[in-house]
Amino acid sequence: MTHKPIRKAIFPVGGQGTRFLPATKAVPKEMLPVVDRPLLQYAVDEALAAGIEQMIFVTARGKAALEEYFDVAGELVASLKAKGKAAELAVLDTTQLTPGRIAYVRQQEPAGLGHAVWCARLITGDEPFAVLLPDELLWNPAAPALKEMVGVYEQRGGNVISVLEVPEAHTSRYGIVRPGTVDGLVTEVLGLVEKPAAGTAPSRLAAIGRYILQPEVMTALAAHKRGAGGEIQLTDAMAEMIGVQPFHALTFTGVRHDCGDKAGFITANVALALERADVGPAVREYLATL
Repeated sequence: MTHKPIRKAIFPVGGQGTRFLPATKAVPKEMLPVVDRPLLQYAVDEALAAGIEQMIFVTARGKAALEEYFDVAGELVASLKAKGKAAELAVLDTTQLTPGRIAYVRQQEPAGLGHAVWCARLITGDEPFAVLLPDELLWNPAAPALKEMVGVYEQRGGNVISVLEVPEAHTSRYGIVRPGTVDGLVTEVLGLVEKPAAGTAPSRLAAIGRYILQPEVMTALAAHKRGAGGEIQLTDAMAEMIGVQPFHALTFTGVRHDCGDKAGFITANVALALERADVGPAVREYLATL
């Protein structure tokens, strides 16, 4: 069966990043670097690896640095060319996409993830789309999360989310899957519960910030129903799709770094630095002294 291709991806980047104050008073959370690349760049690279053609950033006030980052830095480029710094110019090339491949939409109130996704509805139109949460750094260069999800989508259609098993004590922090049939790493989704109360979770499979969704989810989000935390929850809208369309979860096989948390962000920096030939030896040497 042929399914419409996944050409567009939504990046909800309008959050205030209060966990990282005072840094996020001036720097958007998504621009905080893991080693030497902003969190958002890792998510964009993952989307590109999956064949995504257009990136849709749902922003808010104070996020101008996002637009500047993906723009052409004319003066810097000219300076590097004059100095013959080819390596640095090559690095800059990875941050620039051709005109029209990035669209920006404003989320004018902090009403939740579901609301942020809904703000992009006029750009996604009647196409299926992906959603990537940049503060979830899903690290598997050999098999990027979204690319693997697109493979499942091409086989099965419908909706696909990325999941991981989390400790029972942590299920109240996530959207949790009520599982059905299991086929290897792919699990049929029979239900979704956003942040279930302790002891009530239907499984330990937690959604971890990557989604492939059909356009009908926008209709569910348009009702602006308030869920957990008084916000418009994407999980609640997705739950309305279950039983109407195919819905599957793909267990992620790489390493998840929760960079929305200070400890997770620091851990991600250490882990990715250790993989780098240029900085890994020095970091490893320092860690050995602790």
